[in-house]
This record gives sequence, structure tokens and C-alpha cells, in this order.
Amino acid sequence: MIGVSTSCLSDVPLEHALDVLYDLTGIVEIVDDGLHFMDNADIAECFDFRYFIHAPSRGVNIASQLEIIRKASLEVIRQCAGIASGIDADRVIIHPGYFSHVLQRDIGIFQLEKSLIELEKISGEYSITFLVENMPEWNYFLLKRPEELPLIRDFGFVLDVGHANTNSCLDEFLEVPISHFHLHDNFGKEDSHLAPGKGNIDFGPVFDAIEKNDVPGILEVNTLESAKSGLEYIRKMRPGLF
Repeated sequence: MIGVSTSCLSDVPLEHALDVLYDLTGIVEIVDDGLHFMDNADIAECFDFRYFIHAPSRGVNIASQLEIIRKASLEVIRQCAGIASGIDADRVIIHPGYFSHVLQRDIGIFQLEKSLIELEKISGEYSITFLVENMPEWNYFLLKRPEELPLIRDFGFVLDVGHANTNSCLDEFLEVPISHFHLHDNFGKEDSHLAPGKGNIDFGPVFDAIEKNDVPGILEVNTLESAKSGLEYIRKMRPGLF
């Protein structure tokens, strides 16, 4: 099951983005941020997609040592969950957050643990599933490598293939249970969100893992042309995923 993230059209309003994607795919992951931030489900309800939602992340940090920020972040995600439930988007992807100083990582982990307990309640309230995504190389991010997976407890795991490549640990991540994939390419240094086939990632094992786990793979690239190129690449390499 292959879909496309609205990230490829982040510079246009959500309604325009969904209109364009309607000709490309029946599966869309809305990045609920920036021009695509949703106060309600009205725009999404105008289109007949199978939806997933990527919760806001730019101003959100569920591992913040500042309790007021952590709680506000949870309220933003709660609003996102309510909208997701209204459009039958049963999966909401979230980031694990980050800490403010290398010596405060343990505080970030503690705050993340509190947030996950609260997110379990929100999940039940709205009958949606939260999935946690691995992060790219940056000193302050949590969940960059497979050995950190216990941090997310029993939550499902989103393997962001490009992020894993920046941390040189994609092969190790492919060995663990995966609930959802974000598909994009890079050359191992920058989180450049290129179309698959345009960087140095070997996508053969990635496609094997999608089939093995029987879960969605979402193209999370930075331009519409990259989305089209990525879809063409996957159809050529592994048509059975569609």
C-alpha cells in the first residue's frame, strides 16, 4: 500500500494540494502543519482518500522540560486526533520530541514517558492509533537509533527511511517490527527528502520490509515532481506494493 504525503505540496493550501494529489493516489498522509494545518475536517471531507495524519511537529515537543510546553503540545495533538477520527484516519504519526541540552537527555526521556501515558488515554478517547517516528541526525533528538525503541513503550513504530540513513542505521531498523513507513532518499548527510532512487539508499530491502510487515509506505518528498518520480520508481521496482 503506497501513498503520498502532502509534504510535496507544502507551499500551497491544503485544498489545492489534495486536489492535485487526487490524480496521483488514493492514499494521502496530511502533514497537519504550516499551510496544511487543520482547524477542522471540512477540507479533508471534500475528498475521497484513505487518510493518515502527521500531527503538528514544528512547534510541538512532547519531551519538553518546560511542562507548559509539553502540556500544550499534547493539546495540539489531541485536537489533531479529534480531526483524524472525524475523517476515519485511524493512524496519527507523532515525533518523540527533543531535549534542550546534551546533559538533559534523561529529563527529555522522563517527559516523553509522561506524554506517552497521556497519549494512550487520548488514543482510547478518539479510537485512533498513535505511531512514533524515528528522527534524523541531530544531537538533541530522541529515537534516532534502534536501541532507543524501548523509549516508545508499546506504541507502533514509523520507520522514516531517510532519517535512518542519516544515522547510518537503516539495516538495523529494518529488522524490527514496523507499523508504517516514510519513504524518501538522501546521501546520508542531509535530510533532503529526495525521491527514492535519487540518493544512495538501497530500497530493495525497504520494499521487502513493507511487504513483510504488510503496512503502508508513504512517499514523504519535498516536491510534486519528486512524488511523481517516486511513484514511478516504486511501480517499476515493486509493482506489487500498489
